[in-house]
Amino acid sequence: MTTKMAINAKDIFRNQHRLIRFIAQSIRLCSNQSLKAAQAAQQQQQQKSAADFQITASVDAQYTSAPEPVKHDKDLGHQFRASQLSVRLAAPEQLQPKPDNDGELGFGRLFTDHMLKIYYHKSLGGWQRPEITPLENLVMHPAAKVLHYAVELFEGMKAYRGVDGKIRIFRPDMNMNRMNLAAQRSGLPTFEGKEFVQCLSRLISIDSEWVPHTDTASLYIRPTLIGIDPTLGVASSDSALLYTILSPVGSYFKTGSSGAVSLLADPSYVRAWPGGVGNRKMGSNYAPTINVQKEAAARGLQQVLWLYGEDHQLTEVGTMNIFMFYVNDQGEQVLVTPPLSGLILPGITRDSILRMTRQWGKFKVSEATITMPMVCELLNQGRLLELFGAGTACVVSPVNRINYLGQDLYIPTMEQEKPVHELIRESLTDIQYGRVDHPWSVVID
Repeated sequence: MTTKMAINAKDIFRNQHRLIRFIAQSIRLCSNQSLKAAQAAQQQQQQKSAADFQITASVDAQYTSAPEPVKHDKDLGHQFRASQLSVRLAAPEQLQPKPDNDGELGFGRLFTDHMLKIYYHKSLGGWQRPEITPLENLVMHPAAKVLHYAVELFEGMKAYRGVDGKIRIFRPDMNMNRMNLAAQRSGLPTFEGKEFVQCLSRLISIDSEWVPHTDTASLYIRPTLIGIDPTLGVASSDSALLYTILSPVGSYFKTGSSGAVSLLADPSYVRAWPGGVGNRKMGSNYAPTINVQKEAAARGLQQVLWLYGEDHQLTEVGTMNIFMFYVNDQGEQVLVTPPLSGLILPGITRDSILRMTRQWGKFKVSEATITMPMVCELLNQGRLLELFGAGTACVVSPVNRINYLGQDLYIPTMEQEKPVHELIRESLTDIQYGRVDHPWSVVID
């Protein structure tokens, strides 16, 4: 083989993964035309049947309440910038196997070709240059604080492929604010959210073909911040790693034939308490819930409804915020969710539902304490209409049964003629998949 031929062959092997992606994308784009036509017809039908509940770009894109301010420590050091980002693409042998069918995706089982990593070292002046690398294992000292004291936190975001082919992420500024607040509480370094979103956008654009070509799946984004200081002792970590991995996902919950979930409500288990960190997305909030989830499964139930206090207040359902739709004493329909008292996570989906439904003006919307005695009384009086969870992973998840103090309570969520939870889900996904142009959705260039 001549030198010129060898060079040409080397170029072909180096770029063959790009050729494979181009061919796959071309095939998907052809099949995507029929999907767009079906989606357009579905959109027209939804607009016709639920015209009174449409949400448009005119909705105020701000928060329902001002977010807590993020304050950087004075000795934090320098911040990273997206302009410093370096990229090392995966070689052909490093590419991850893609799913055969986007419609059969589970949750968090497959991962894309690349990841984002940004190190922090106080001794080196602060945040280091961000880098995109092939997906790879992390290497850390066995005394790293994350391994001993759970010094870590994470976020959950999604990228959606719209009906116009563009990729969007949903209200990333809220995720960045929430992540920085958790970093403050964990003794981990804070960062500039806008710069991080730009780095995430570059990562998503590189692995863009992993974003499913369907409106029933999406690309899950998992930003994570861990303390890697190689010293024992409960103290702030002077070294940290901020990284992000991506995973194409389908439905989060395995539901019954009705699409609804059943819950275990056992007051002997508590997820969070006043003064704790129930309002922060830390791994230490989730590990203690796993065994309770196993108990729920053993009873034939799918999730846990977390209660608090002597009056058995509803706080969260699984990893979701909880909503109740009912008729009050004055005969008015009300959508209610627990207030941000420190016991629950300030969900991005929660905030969006509150702002969106208040714009509709078709029923009352409030943030107030919900108790299990209240749920039982409303149910007995026929005034409880719907219960549903809401979060990034599931968007909206209806509830049809609660096992409470040994008794099964059957919730008529799926029996409503025009269920509110379904209207909410459709309105949110219309924004996320680009059927409605809206400032909450940020397009990835």
